[in-house]
Amino acid sequence: MSDPQKGPAAPPVVDPERVDPHEAAAAPRRRFDASAFVPTVVDSVLAVVLALVVGAVLIVFSTERVLGSLPYFFSYPWDFFRFAGEAVGDGYAALVNGSLGGTDALTRTLNRAAPLICAGLGVSLAFRAGLFNIGAQGQMLVAGLAAGYVGFTWDLPTGLHALVALLAALVAGALWGGVIGLLKARTGAHEVITTIMLNNVARFVVLYFLGLEAFQRPNSDNKLSPPVDDSATFPAIGNLHLGIVLAVLAALVVWWLLERSTLGFEMRAVGANPDAARTAGMSVPRVYVTAMTLAGVLAGLAVTMTVLGQQNSVTDQVAGTVGFDAITVALLGRATPVGTVLAGLLFGALSAGGLSMQGAAGIAPELSQVLQALIVLFVAAPALVRGIFRIKGRGQGSSVEAKGWGG
Repeated sequence: MSDPQKGPAAPPVVDPERVDPHEAAAAPRRRFDASAFVPTVVDSVLAVVLALVVGAVLIVFSTERVLGSLPYFFSYPWDFFRFAGEAVGDGYAALVNGSLGGTDALTRTLNRAAPLICAGLGVSLAFRAGLFNIGAQGQMLVAGLAAGYVGFTWDLPTGLHALVALLAALVAGALWGGVIGLLKARTGAHEVITTIMLNNVARFVVLYFLGLEAFQRPNSDNKLSPPVDDSATFPAIGNLHLGIVLAVLAALVVWWLLERSTLGFEMRAVGANPDAARTAGMSVPRVYVTAMTLAGVLAGLAVTMTVLGQQNSVTDQVAGTVGFDAITVALLGRATPVGTVLAGLLFGALSAGGLSMQGAAGIAPELSQVLQALIVLFVAAPALVRGIFRIKGRGQGSSVEAKGWGG
């Protein structure tokens, strides 16, 4: 019993550096506390709102009718406000209709979101292990080359052909990502530098192989491969291929890995404090190699959405900008599986609706890319967002755990 003169006894102090990861993984799970995630969700939502507001201003001052009303604004301001309201309303209505307005629009959004989700999960996984993975682009290029080669040269039964091509992409992505983790673990080479450099290496590797006759499309001098055979394509319902299902399954696997497995506990521990994790008996080099290998697997899965899902030919542009967009998706999703899925869907909708904005409202399709950049800008500056909306500051919440240049 505690002495009333001294107050209640203090709780025992637990040294996190002495925690056995196996015991921690087997311990009873803490009850989910939704209130801990509310501040970051609010910050992300407000960041999107601010981006839309700034985007509205850009729409207003890039519309000819609005600009034409400025010379007589002070004598008859109603035209300016009316034209501005119509421009913003028409633009955002076209964005919503182009991304969610009907089966075709929704299918287009899901198909564009699937690779963003997969690549974003790979970046998020590396973030949680304390690694800043900028190499999803290179991992996708190498994986796309492997999947395409198996898809258009091998002769296998339908279904098995797609599975083997998929596995080829996953293995190629894993090897390319694993090299980065190995360099980090064995030599201390910073992953930001190695991933950037290997992105360029991957592009030139793809260009080299596409210059070989075995990889080139027949009767073509362009560095362009044949599309994969029909037997190697993903099953589809209408225009929606299996890729979106694989993206959701990948998110579930990543969630289980991070939240329910010993390896996930080690990744989070190393991401939070590698020195403490090393003192606790964890192998930091093994975590680095494993995290980057799995990130490469997810990037490989992302590129199969276009090579095997849409039967796109392999070129040095087969990954598009997905590998770099995945970084913004992971940041907006706060490096969590659920957040990454939602961010991928949002960016897929912006991408699908961008062309509709041009067709229906005469707005440049690049505005959707500006909106994505603005979202990332405001997500990266939560203090600015809270200051604009006059929200009181909060303590340190969940955040991306990559150490950046100090890692």
